[in-house]
Amino acid sequence: QVQLVESGGGLVQAGGSLRLSCAASGRTFSSYAMGWFRQAPGKEREFVAAISWSGGSTYYADSMKGRFTISRDNAKNTVYLQMNSLKPEDTAVYYCAAEDTKDVNMVGSYYESEYDYWGQGTQVTVSS
Repeated sequence: QVQLVESGGGLVQAGGSLRLSCAASGRTFSSYAMGWFRQAPGKEREFVAAISWSGGSTYYADSMKGRFTISRDNAKNTVYLQMNSLKPEDTAVYYCAAEDTKDVNMVGSYYESEYDYWGQGTQVTVSS
């Protein structure tokens, strides 16, 4: 069992930056890939970025590539999402998720259904 808690959301002007954190806790001795998703009002939850347990493999949704960076510090049981050049359309609740795996180089999935644990989200609001 893993518990995830997101933090770092808030209000920022367009063009600004935020860094989100996702802290994991609980009893787990296996590795897990991580992903970030977001959900804007009236829209379905969408994939943002994912990373392998090793941290060596990442991938991003097209709209985030070049602006967002996912990283992790396993010693701190924390994954990060650095968001730069924020746009009003980035406004959403951001969720982190963990996917159990024995493959330390497997990137987190694009699909929500592949994840085993979810945080409750942190609000990001980007003003124009």
